[in-house]
Amino acid sequence: MQKTSDITLSPGTSATYLPPLKALTAPWINRLLEDPERIRRQMDEHGSPLNIHCLEPFARNYREYAEVFEDHQLRHLVLFARKANKCQAFVEAASRLGFGVDTASFRELQQCLQLGCDPQRLVYTAAIKDRRSVYLAVQHGVSIILDNVDECMLVKQVAEDLGKPAVVGLRISGFHVDGKKLYSRFGFDIDKVESVIRRVFPTEKSRQLMDYRGLHFHLDGYSSNQRGVAMHAAMDLAFKLQNYQLNTQFIDIGGGLLMNYLEKQSQLEAFEKSLKLALREERLPLTFNNDGLGYEMIDGELHGKLKVYPYFNHNPRSVFLNDILNVTNSAGVSVSARARAMDLEVRMEPGRSLLDQTGVTVARVAHRKVDSRGDLLVGLEMNMTQMYSSSADFLLDPIVINQNKKPGQKGIGAYFTGAYCLERDVLLKRKIQLDQIPSVGDLVVFLNTAGYMMHFFESEAHLFELASNLVFDVKRESFTLDGDASLA
Repeated sequence: MQKTSDITLSPGTSATYLPPLKALTAPWINRLLEDPERIRRQMDEHGSPLNIHCLEPFARNYREYAEVFEDHQLRHLVLFARKANKCQAFVEAASRLGFGVDTASFRELQQCLQLGCDPQRLVYTAAIKDRRSVYLAVQHGVSIILDNVDECMLVKQVAEDLGKPAVVGLRISGFHVDGKKLYSRFGFDIDKVESVIRRVFPTEKSRQLMDYRGLHFHLDGYSSNQRGVAMHAAMDLAFKLQNYQLNTQFIDIGGGLLMNYLEKQSQLEAFEKSLKLALREERLPLTFNNDGLGYEMIDGELHGKLKVYPYFNHNPRSVFLNDILNVTNSAGVSVSARARAMDLEVRMEPGRSLLDQTGVTVARVAHRKVDSRGDLLVGLEMNMTQMYSSSADFLLDPIVINQNKKPGQKGIGAYFTGAYCLERDVLLKRKIQLDQIPSVGDLVVFLNTAGYMMHFFESEAHLFELASNLVFDVKRESFTLDGDASLA
């Protein structure tokens, strides 16, 4: 253990009350935290940071969704949104459990096929599709979700070159909800789909080259009602497409289904209240540079809103899906009733919510320092891209595993900083309240990071190596490096 010098803090600066944001933690995570030496041994072998995963919650989360569809007596296909996490272990688990994978790049698709996934349970939804990826999808009979006319022409050409029909679906957007047209840069405007169909499927030959199977949409935000309304609109469109000899077999509602990160809603409310007070300079800042995380002061008035994922929800996962399926149309008929009557397969592509409680990121403390404002900065052996949220901040308190307990240091606030030569490489914008000043070599555990955190923006800038990814087997109490043949 490296010897470290004492750190002196300015009186009162770091002792200001910081609202806690305590994460829900799965039993396997608690088990690891109770035996920190086991984590240290893995860190010594694989370096910092280290991502640790567990497959048991992944299977439970899938089963929770499947049971909702079964309760509604619906044909269904749950597809894991692979872009949310790059570990092969989740692909292999999805294949074993009998659900599918949503792929968004050539390499994602190629790897799924190499790992033995059933092509009929794969979908290719990449925002940019090149000839190589389309060729691979058509060759293996993987469904391709078409976003624009140029893609349609490319897919048709590849299908003709291969002498094999391409299995396709159409992505649609521009749904009308509560008098407003929902915007998306993706997909065909639902009000103009018929004109697109006349252009893309003008002849029997074109319909043979592109084997149309269904419709797909993905909505931003977290409104179950919007998704239900969109589903009804998609079913209305499916009836119209029959006039063009196009039979809709599935409708895919995309991802973005809510999950729950926090133990208590009251903690999130207390944090937001304190953040507003800090921006009004009625208390000391609780974010780096007093970042408003979406709020800002303009001419003495507070504007904006908290731009983060909704970390506490009363309707997570299965409840959210059930709410979508129960949305009724103007005739009072529910989504699920219409889908059953039409014998539709309802598909969905969750990423974050399937990965709920499946992973943590662990980093080692490299240094401690007090900056010119008197704030404690704790430097970690990782960088901002290795735990980077698309939200304004990641609102979960990490857990510090101290090598030596030091009583009498309650109420210490600290910012965790990373290894990039950037002022903004602050791993969490929030100041975190600690029991004591960490020592060099202490471990910091960031919780529930598997979904869209540890991999989505990860970079090798500065030639830093990417983090290693381990899979923890609960029954065997053992670790395996992701991608090892023993996972298959």
